[in-house]
Amino acid sequence: MNFPIDIREEAGVRTLHFGSDWIQGAMRIARPWRLELDYTREMMASLLLRDDARFPRNALLIGLGAASLTKFLYRYYPSAKLTVVEIEPRVVAAARQFFKLPDDPLRLNIVIADGSHYIAERNKTYDLILVDGYDADAHPGELNMLPFYQMCRARLSDDGVLAVNLLGRSRGYQASLERIKTAFNERALAFPSCDSGNVIALAATGEKIEIPLYELKQQALELKEKTGLNLLPTLTRLEQAKSYSGGILAI
Repeated sequence: MNFPIDIREEAGVRTLHFGSDWIQGAMRIARPWRLELDYTREMMASLLLRDDARFPRNALLIGLGAASLTKFLYRYYPSAKLTVVEIEPRVVAAARQFFKLPDDPLRLNIVIADGSHYIAERNKTYDLILVDGYDADAHPGELNMLPFYQMCRARLSDDGVLAVNLLGRSRGYQASLERIKTAFNERALAFPSCDSGNVIALAATGEKIEIPLYELKQQALELKEKTGLNLLPTLTRLEQAKSYSGGILAI
């Protein structure tokens, strides 16, 4: 890949760019573990779908960026084993130098590889898979193809969860969501678009998820107490968009 990597700072926030104004990742310098961008916070709604103190035991993250999701899970889920697959070694170097990516091989395995190839070539399963991979032109490539989503489903453990960052403003996200639904036998949904244009899709394996809104809110309050992450506005947006049926989130 041949694109410049730019690091910028403004108002206490450091941002990662691939030679354009489009933000690839962000970190508030005074609080490096905080999820600064809206869509990264919404990807963590995946943590609300399993009422299990051990979830996730292990997670696969495809796309590193500014390491926001990686650092969040590393800090607040110390028993989880994390594998991060990033295709561009310069992004890993930038995350270490500028975004406080932890160096802990026992808990955090950083792999330089193509995410679609990596997941196809290994049989390991994960409780949680997070996909946030785009090139300098905001193209996900093979990471937005049906075979890739099918491989994600095959690599999820029983009762596993997939969260995908889709860009919805410029080209629409519905086709991407349909591919995910096809791979997961319709067990997927998308959040309403964030202000940034990002759309987060969630999919699941195992037993059907049916969670009343009041239970989701309680779990969100517990997550906020544990991590400082407030997902109540996200749940409100889901409710306003009528993503619930009869007050129950079902996947």
